[in-house]
Amino acid sequence: MSERTAATGNSEAIADAFAGGPAYIPYLAVGDPDYDASLAYVEALDRGGADVIELGLPFSEPIAEGPTIQGAVVRSLEAGMTPDRFFEFVEELDVDAPLVCMTYYNLIYQFGGSDGPRAFVEKAAEVGLEGFVVPDLPAEEADPLREACDEFGLDLVFIVAPTTTGDRLERIMSRVSGYVYVQARLGTTGAKSDVADSTTESLDRLREYDVPKAVGFGISTGEHAERIVAGGADGIIVGSALVDIVADGVENDLSTDAVADRLESLSRELKEGAERGYAARTGAAESR
Repeated sequence: MSERTAATGNSEAIADAFAGGPAYIPYLAVGDPDYDASLAYVEALDRGGADVIELGLPFSEPIAEGPTIQGAVVRSLEAGMTPDRFFEFVEELDVDAPLVCMTYYNLIYQFGGSDGPRAFVEKAAEVGLEGFVVPDLPAEEADPLREACDEFGLDLVFIVAPTTTGDRLERIMSRVSGYVYVQARLGTTGAKSDVADSTTESLDRLREYDVPKAVGFGISTGEHAERIVAGGADGIIVGSALVDIVADGVENDLSTDAVADRLESLSRELKEGAERGYAARTGAAESR
């Protein structure tokens, strides 16, 4: 089957992240548990091998999130995180990985008042963000944000669920750029002890589209990462397993350095697992 072309990627940095092998894409909620600790934690992800980093801008009604990330959102909001503070955070970060903002459309749309999403996207480009993931934005209503992203050179990532098929899949894939977030299972986010078989089916369904496929929802170990990439994923997205480390640090009053070390260590494990999966997949292909 010939490949179908999704929307052309705008960010060279995101394209480069997928160019040389599997991309490890960690997520943390910005400002959890406080501004300074959060800076240290995101920078630890970068040291641990992150190829792209998803930065969560907290919203009071995170409908796509499970209890782990909802807890992070609450801690961040209670610590005073706002969109303006988020942009300051991005400017202050010292990382090499390209940064993607994961948030909800209400925050994006209201930021500029009557300007709709354009003002938020313009500011995002100004501070160095490379794209967006917006879980509550239907593809049918995404054109204003898509146009703003094209204007300012940012990517717009969509989430594809195991049940996304037919015309809806076509609409999403005609608007996505950078990479597509492949939901490994139904439900909300959260680390799981196993990864659903539906992931392979989703990847097979998307294989005809020439945009990188990054799998998320439930990945928490290097073994998970290895199996997902060996099964055809171009990248892995990990959130709850990392947020669990932050939450444990809060609960047990651990130092910022101790939590950062744990985040870096798990990141290395996940990145190495993804690389093993890629080596297994490409080696098998070469041997045929």
